[in-house]
Amino acid sequence: MDKIESYRQLIKQILSEHAQISSDTDTVKPQLIFDLENDHYQLAYVGWEGNKRVFGPIMHFDIIQGKIWIQYNGTESAVAERLVKMGVPPDNIVIGFHSPFKRQFTSYAVE
Repeated sequence: MDKIESYRQLIKQILSEHAQISSDTDTVKPQLIFDLENDHYQLAYVGWEGNKRVFGPIMHFDIIQGKIWIQYNGTESAVAERLVKMGVPPDNIVIGFHSPFKRQFTSYAVE
């Protein structure tokens, strides 16, 4: 399996695991979105709590130029550290929700 396909599988595994442990009620459901053609991956909540609409991303990853970009992480889970433990080199992970200036101070890639 090549690097990109491996990254796709790791991202799908992380998102699928979070979807299983997330708050699944009769009216609010976790929704996995895998765009394999453009390498966009997301877990969102969709539904209703009473009269209140629930819709929003929980986690979002992209694969851009051979690197995993963590675009959003609305969980307490340290997904970058998890990816490293799964075998992804830190220089192939970008914390996309930090500004480029801030990224230089992490142990991960700037871009």
